[in-house]
Amino acid sequence: MNDSRSSDDLFTLTHGIIPALDNPSLDGIIHTVESCADVDGIVGFKIGLTIALQLGLSKAVSTIREITGLPIIYDHQKAGADIPDMGEKFCKIAADAGVNGLILFPLAGPSAVNSFVGSSIKHGIAPLVGGDLPIEDYNAAGGGYVVDDALSDIFSRSITIGARYFIVPGQTSNKVRRHSEHLRARIDRPSIVIPGIGALGGNILDCFAAAPDCNAYAVIGRGIYGADNPTDAAKKFSDEALKFL
Repeated sequence: MNDSRSSDDLFTLTHGIIPALDNPSLDGIIHTVESCADVDGIVGFKIGLTIALQLGLSKAVSTIREITGLPIIYDHQKAGADIPDMGEKFCKIAADAGVNGLILFPLAGPSAVNSFVGSSIKHGIAPLVGGDLPIEDYNAAGGGYVVDDALSDIFSRSITIGARYFIVPGQTSNKVRRHSEHLRARIDRPSIVIPGIGALGGNILDCFAAAPDCNAYAVIGRGIYGADNPTDAAKKFSDEALKFL
C-alpha cells in the first residue's frame, strides 16, 4: 500500500470521491452532504449554480460548512471562458466566500489561463483546471466546436503557473490514460479529477488504473444524490477508490 495521505493542502487522501451537489433543491443538497460527509473516502464536495443561485455563493458555502469541514469546490459552469480582466474579480469573490477550490475552463485562450489560474492561486484557492466535457460532440473530432488539442494546451500553460489539479473526463479511460501520461512527464504526481463516472458511462476502477503515479478523484453526481440511499451509494464508490491507496 502506498502512503494514502496527499502531499498537497486541498485533499487529505491521494484517491477519493467528490460528490457533486447538483440536486435541484436545497433540502436535497443538505441531505446529500449529511449522508456522505462522514463516509471514508469522501474528500470534498462540489457545488454549482443550483445552490449558488438560490442562496448566493457565500451563503451556500456557509450552509455546507455548518455540516462539514471538508473542502468545497465551486463550479461556476465552467468559469474561465471570459476576458482576462474577469479572472481577478471572480477569484476574489470566490475567496471571500470561503471556497477551497475553483473549477476553471479557461477556453478563451492563453491570457485567460494566465488570469484565472493565476488569480486563483494568488487568492489561496486551488485551481482545478479543465477544458473538456464528457459528451460525445464536444471536441471537433466528435462534431463539436472545441479543437481536440485544447485540453493539452490548457494543461501545459496551467502547469507553468502552478496548477496541480487537472480535470479529465472519464466516460472512457482512454483520455485519462493519455492526459495522465502527459501530466506525469511535466510534474510529479499530478492530481486528476475525473467527472463522467457512473451515469455518464465511466467507472472508477478503469479510470484510476489508467492514472498510475497520480492522485485521482472521481466526481460523482446523480450516482450519489439520485440514489435511494446516498450513504450506501457513497460507500460503494468510495470502496472502489480506496482500493488504490
